[in-house]
Amino acid sequence: MQAEDLPRQLSWSPDPFHTEVERRADGTVYLRPAEALSAYPERLMDSLERWATTSPRRVLVARRVAGGQWQTVTYGAMLSRVRRIAAGLLTRDLSAERPIAILSGNSIEHLTLAFAAMWSGIPYCPVSPSYSQVSTDLRRLRYVLDLLTPGLIAAFDTPAFERALQGVSGSIEIVGDAGPVTSLEALEAPPGSALESAHARTNADTIAKFLLTSGSTGQPKAVITSNRMLCSNAHMLRQPMPFLVDEPPVLVDWLPWNHTFGGSHNVGLVLSNGGSLYIDDGKPTPAGIQETLRNLREIAPTVYFNVPKGFEMLAHHLNADSQLRRNFYSRLRAYFFGGAALAQHTWSALDEAAVQEVGVRIPMLAGLGATETGPSVTFTTPAAGRAGLIGLPAKGNLVKLAPVAEKLELRVRGPNVTPGYWRQPELTAAAFDEERFYRLGDAVRLLDDADPARGLAFDGRIGEDFKLSNGTWVSVGPLRAELIATLSPMAQDVVVAGINEEYLAILIIPDLRGCARMLGSSAALSHEAVVTNRELLTAIQQRLSAHARRNPASTRCVRRALMLPTPPSLDQGEITDKGSINQRAVLSHRGPWVEALYRTEPPPQVVRIEIAA
Repeated sequence: MQAEDLPRQLSWSPDPFHTEVERRADGTVYLRPAEALSAYPERLMDSLERWATTSPRRVLVARRVAGGQWQTVTYGAMLSRVRRIAAGLLTRDLSAERPIAILSGNSIEHLTLAFAAMWSGIPYCPVSPSYSQVSTDLRRLRYVLDLLTPGLIAAFDTPAFERALQGVSGSIEIVGDAGPVTSLEALEAPPGSALESAHARTNADTIAKFLLTSGSTGQPKAVITSNRMLCSNAHMLRQPMPFLVDEPPVLVDWLPWNHTFGGSHNVGLVLSNGGSLYIDDGKPTPAGIQETLRNLREIAPTVYFNVPKGFEMLAHHLNADSQLRRNFYSRLRAYFFGGAALAQHTWSALDEAAVQEVGVRIPMLAGLGATETGPSVTFTTPAAGRAGLIGLPAKGNLVKLAPVAEKLELRVRGPNVTPGYWRQPELTAAAFDEERFYRLGDAVRLLDDADPARGLAFDGRIGEDFKLSNGTWVSVGPLRAELIATLSPMAQDVVVAGINEEYLAILIIPDLRGCARMLGSSAALSHEAVVTNRELLTAIQQRLSAHARRNPASTRCVRRALMLPTPPSLDQGEITDKGSINQRAVLSHRGPWVEALYRTEPPPQVVRIEIAA
């Protein structure tokens, strides 16, 4: 992307990520931003107070209510209510040892209670609603509540959480909006000296919240998230997105607050820059996208965040719907994606829609991070206009590229890095190396070995890679992305098998609607119908045979495939509530199917890819 392609005269530094490089004899590379991170607020609530003082009537948060109208809350109104609720929280026996657990999703009530908790210095934990509503046995929810020992549980849209509340709440006070629970109004108390003293005691090291992350195995871990982490991360965003300083950002956002992308990155971005957050109750699903489109036809974002699947679905509608396209691009300055790799065809489709509407391409920004890093570690610039790039370290981050299993693992130190996992010292110790760098577990590669400052590309997850029986390493991440693209639209995801085997095989998680489209059906098919459909199995065989001819090496050539007959299980940890697949868990819990892939005479549902001699 050339400078003249950038819309609306965005002022990008010619070298916003100037990086100093240090190499060690053992192959370790250190990347250090040449410019230090400038001063940032000590507490996230300092930004709420700032904007409530200077721009009290500006909309902070909005959400649709019954009838379709937007309910809005200004900065001034939010601060006033936050202080009253914070005063009420202080009358309860709440602390880091007895925090607040919020079971419900994004809402004005959720945000208000979260801010009140931070104002008073009481940590809170946003828990994935799927733990209460999707899980069949509530096992993960019980585990989380046992780990945190909350003194207060909140669930707005309370009837939807009745089963979970009855199953796990015990004698804990419940805050909600229906039934025999404490309302937010009843929680309020007059602010007084006790509140002033409690707020004054909060500082950069005060725990703002616990964020749950399951990692690659095991039960959820509670990531300690401090004010310092949130504030430094929000300040880092000004570097790759300088337009945030030029005008208050407007977001139309569905990303869940129980994850770091939506709850730390995006909420922090809005609050720190005096912006407005329009809560989008849509999702990147065939049904949920309609609500997102409705919102984007009315509210024009200045920067738009989504996951790759969301951008893929949006790109299709932008190119087909002129009204949507006109409003969406009317003041858009940049897109930003996270969570997984964005396919180049999606990138190109967004470019096409932008050029059609405003005559120029819109910058697509990306980066890499983790819940434990607040989340931002690296960012790209508008010039890095292709898939797979993650850029260079943001100001404040010292990045270490450590040789691990024939790859380079990304590690980081910075003010945005967590001090550890709550009540799990062994896991905390294992997460950091001998120099106190946090191990992300992500592999990266240098775009130019001779010039590391050119930037980095994502190279998969260290923990997913494995060796075949011939001793060669399989790089699962890049191969998996390639196979999903090869099998589109039939595959939602794939799991790569082959540890200590002679060849690679894959388990396919079918995309039921995509399979229906392949068959010319307007309705989604059942799993049972998909996994035995000969037309689909033939298409899979043809696609994988073509891929195998292009990729004959044993570490890239897939010889067998099988569509899973049942969807991945949240309770078994095979899928996260974000929808991402846990490779290890699937391979562990689907042992009989993995074994079927490697039988001398496999069952008929196994697709065999013959390789020409």
